[in-house]
Amino acid sequence: KRRGGGRKAGPEPETESEDDYDGEETEEEGEDEDPDPDDDLADVEALGDIMKGQQSGQGKERKEMVTPKQAAALKKEGYKLIGTHSAVKLCRWTKHQLRGRGGCYKHTFYGITSYQCMEATPSLACANKCVFCWRHHKNPVGRTWRWKEDDPVFIVEEAVQKHVQMIKATKGIPGVQADRWREAHTVAHCALSLVGEPIMYPRINELLTELHSRNISTFLVTNGQHPEAIEALVPVTQLYVSVDAPNPKQLEAVDRPLFKDAWDRLRRSLTLLRDRGQRTVARLTIVKGWNSTDIDGYADLVSLGRVSIVELKGVTYCGTSEASNLNMSNSPWHHEVVAFAVKLMGRLNALRGRGGDSAPPEYGLACEHKHSCSVLLARVDQFRETDADGKHVWNTWIDYPRYNQLSRRHTEGGEAFSVLDYRARTPGWAISGAEEEGFDPTDRRHRRKGKAPRYTKFDEGGVPTHDSEGKPIGEEGFDP
Repeated sequence: KRRGGGRKAGPEPETESEDDYDGEETEEEGEDEDPDPDDDLADVEALGDIMKGQQSGQGKERKEMVTPKQAAALKKEGYKLIGTHSAVKLCRWTKHQLRGRGGCYKHTFYGITSYQCMEATPSLACANKCVFCWRHHKNPVGRTWRWKEDDPVFIVEEAVQKHVQMIKATKGIPGVQADRWREAHTVAHCALSLVGEPIMYPRINELLTELHSRNISTFLVTNGQHPEAIEALVPVTQLYVSVDAPNPKQLEAVDRPLFKDAWDRLRRSLTLLRDRGQRTVARLTIVKGWNSTDIDGYADLVSLGRVSIVELKGVTYCGTSEASNLNMSNSPWHHEVVAFAVKLMGRLNALRGRGGDSAPPEYGLACEHKHSCSVLLARVDQFRETDADGKHVWNTWIDYPRYNQLSRRHTEGGEAFSVLDYRARTPGWAISGAEEEGFDPTDRRHRRKGKAPRYTKFDEGGVPTHDSEGKPIGEEGFDP
């Protein structure tokens, strides 16, 4: 596969009909595309080019990251490519919330406005080939940066411009609300999680600073294979490290990393999160039959980072491809993700009870977003308070104007700030156990005609008890 070298320190917009499916899916759901048998060939060809370059010295001009074949595959899936290594794509949840059909899990957990969120990446390349990758590995791979390097201000300007162009193209979609459509022309959030590994981009700090200067919050997701970049990273609104497996063997099977020391890199990346003052997240993608058993291993990894938040999400099945043999049986039910979260919380709090320097903080079950099979554990010391009535309340939402102010002060004068300085109250409908199940009641859930829920009632553990007609499910159980 395509390898890399040294690093510095430090199609047209999609349209939807009124009957487009609005099932249980995340904002990271890919489009079902036929696999391209030439993708691997493109990687081999790229490797040959790199080897020739190494043999001929360092004086030659760096190549562009994306081959023509890869660019064509990405454009076919709706990516808007920027320069030589970046991209932006309109998120499905952006279109859903524009139509009043609900926001993404980040809206439920952290209060973002989904229709004002831009999903982008400054690096289409990645150092992993994860089995659950929702882009079927149409992007390049590499361990370190060895390509041309575009200016960060140019990347941000182009990303915002292309995103707004895609927003304008949604005006004719049935159900789009005029006020939301107008507001969506102002980008307020950036999810740096589109595809690839954004932290590989050598000028990631300049790009983050440019986003913050435009009052755009940043949600940066890294796979934990570049600890030196995490150590040098400027403050981010919320920094994620993907924890895709609880032990070395499963990490090799699930992430298929290019680095031989991938496990050590992940552990070091998590350890570095301890010293960051802003919000940090360990993000677990649960794949039944692959990484869903070793809860003790996950607890140990979360303890390394003493992270602010633990996100648990059931893997989304994104169709068949030659890059992965996952199927629907690998996608857990929401109640299974909740049960996993509760067990993990118990393990973490048991480790805390033992004391010592490695003991994790106390975590609580804070939020859930059933629509995307996602659950949130949050640190009690950072996000939970007791109100005047003696009830526990959560503060997992973010005060974005306050964060923008704090970020500006840090950039201009180096003023430090912490998690506690920009948190905000979480609404009741977002709290785990609420009858809304994380769906914002100001919106309305939409299902395509004939696509009613398979089950209508559930027990305390979330297990279905009544079918779509309200009849009790017999002893034979439910059909998963």
